[in-house]
Amino acid sequence: FKIIKDKIAASKDTDQARVKQKYALVKHHDRAGRMTDILEYSDVTLPRARFAPGLVEELQSLAPTQVEVEGDWVMIRHMYIERRMRPLNMVLEHADDATREHAIAEYGNAIRELAAVNIFAGDLLFKNFGVTRYGRVVFYDYDEIEYLVDCRFRTIPPPPPGFDDMSGDVWYPVGQLDVFPEEFETFLLTDTRVRSAFMAFHADLITAQWWQDAQSAVRRGNLAEVLSYAATARFAPPAPA
Repeated sequence: FKIIKDKIAASKDTDQARVKQKYALVKHHDRAGRMTDILEYSDVTLPRARFAPGLVEELQSLAPTQVEVEGDWVMIRHMYIERRMRPLNMVLEHADDATREHAIAEYGNAIRELAAVNIFAGDLLFKNFGVTRYGRVVFYDYDEIEYLVDCRFRTIPPPPPGFDDMSGDVWYPVGQLDVFPEEFETFLLTDTRVRSAFMAFHADLITAQWWQDAQSAVRRGNLAEVLSYAATARFAPPAPA
């Protein structure tokens, strides 16, 4: 169950109306089996007893225009319902080596297949992806998605002579839709075990060149074959006579 906050953190350049637009985009876009479907509801009424202690108060604090309490009932004015999955960050936290490698391979495949249908997930943190009961990794947080071709994937230029490496300032201009894939390594791959698995399967995803090539393929109208099931589930070709 998802409710949009009335006031979104200042660190995110968005608002309630824009978040709704992102979810509408997903609803009508090719999800490639990597973005969970969303069911949109209005005026959903649930028994207050179904809520964990303190949750109703938290919802009223974060989204007062969306939540109304009347006696033993809680009404939510607008919400999205998605399938239940295990958050990828929690899976990785407790995973053994085999599970971790599979999850990271699937995570990168999800990013690749979304790019093939012109979607850049925006926020690639593991907490925004879930693992289905079949072990498939699916993206489910759409606040910051963009069309792939609208983004500008760049390599960070070298600093100018004499630049103070300890300075918190950047030495290059950054536009609203500029993306620097090499930064993914800094934010995503802090765990050495996760980093090892990611670099084994998806090292090219932290290069601007891969993303630029993906954009070129989309612009040329190349239709990538994106299958929502594993190779082991495919029909085998007939044996030669």
